[in-house]
Amino acid sequence: MSPAGIFDAHHPPSQQLADDCVHCGFCLPTCPTYVLWGQEADSPRGRIYLMKAGLEDRAEWDEPFQRHFDTCLGCMACVTACPSGVQYDRLIEATRPQVERHGQRSIGDRLFRQLIFSLFPYPNRLRAMSAPLGVYQRTGLQRLMRSLGLTKLLPERVAAMERLLPTLSSRTDDVPERLNATGERRRRVGLLLGCVQRVFFSHVNHATARVLAAEGCEVHAPKDQQCCGALMMHAGREAEAMAAARHTIDVFDRAGVEQIVINAAGCGSAMKDYGILLRDDPAYADRAKAFSAKCVDVSELLAELEPRAPRQPLRMTVAYHDACHLQHAQRIKQAPRTVLQTIPGLELKEIPESEICCGSAGIYNLLETEAASALRDRKVANILQTGADVVASGNPGCMMQIQSGMETRERAVRSIHTIELLDASIRGSRV
Repeated sequence: MSPAGIFDAHHPPSQQLADDCVHCGFCLPTCPTYVLWGQEADSPRGRIYLMKAGLEDRAEWDEPFQRHFDTCLGCMACVTACPSGVQYDRLIEATRPQVERHGQRSIGDRLFRQLIFSLFPYPNRLRAMSAPLGVYQRTGLQRLMRSLGLTKLLPERVAAMERLLPTLSSRTDDVPERLNATGERRRRVGLLLGCVQRVFFSHVNHATARVLAAEGCEVHAPKDQQCCGALMMHAGREAEAMAAARHTIDVFDRAGVEQIVINAAGCGSAMKDYGILLRDDPAYADRAKAFSAKCVDVSELLAELEPRAPRQPLRMTVAYHDACHLQHAQRIKQAPRTVLQTIPGLELKEIPESEICCGSAGIYNLLETEAASALRDRKVANILQTGADVVASGNPGCMMQIQSGMETRERAVRSIHTIELLDASIRGSRV
């Protein structure tokens, strides 16, 4: 295969898919960057126009060209909104690796990105880092730093990492490798533990395992699982994503489970695309397709199973936040609502502009801090309009992003995972 314009020959964006766009503009109101800036080149159809310019050799790899792709959150809201069925998801996923191979970045940008990918996909490294961070929080140093405004003296991206830091628990243990089903077994499932989820939100994994077991699932959580590759895949770091995908497939194939349950929307989106990611690998192509077909979001599985475990009332108002990689990339919108509606006493509230991203988008809120903050504040304002007691979502990145925006508000709404509500209802405990 010969190169396509300025793109190299390794899976450039498809000319055929790009030609499907008729530039109707239905995507514009749902595109976060277009909503913020109103610039055509920072809209889905504008970025498709730039892809076509690259394919036709009418562009060059300069900073402005690359910048329009870097500022795309990859939220896929445009895919949901498009009446013509344009596969922008496939187009941007093909373009990002090209940007990584050919684009120009400053030394500082490259070093910061390398820091992220040398840390976040590795749970053991995150655990090592969480110890001093826990001391930073528990001693009150974090409150002091913030109250004195000292965090504003940090480099912008480092300050963004500090703002996103969730309240750390001393408990970071994994769920048991095997948890038996309560009563008659209905499914034999594997549970993805994740990276950030495994360390900073281990309580969510424990809640997920308990709920699955209570609903008749035998849960297997292999200890040797690592990063699923989602962060790398969505950032265009193709080789690293492929290596992570192969390892994940091997681990869960050895476990012999019927389905792989995921409680992080970004991870689920990536794992359901392993068949595309590994399509050129003769040893994994067919295995990847079969593996992806077994991947389900936890809300997807629970909505399918007839509720078995008794629910105790939770008398509270909950605003449900649609994670982009759940509602747009995986097309799962009703399932989490169905699950929450099984809880007696719970009142569910819809959030205005639910189709627009909160600004988390993988590592976007660390790289594009200004845009991410503007989207976060917009989302938080919409959540507060609902008057809800808590906001629930199915993605750890969204949970951290929304919570960071609540900290400066007079009325803060706690951000939790959807599964935590169901777990509390089944156990008869407080949220």
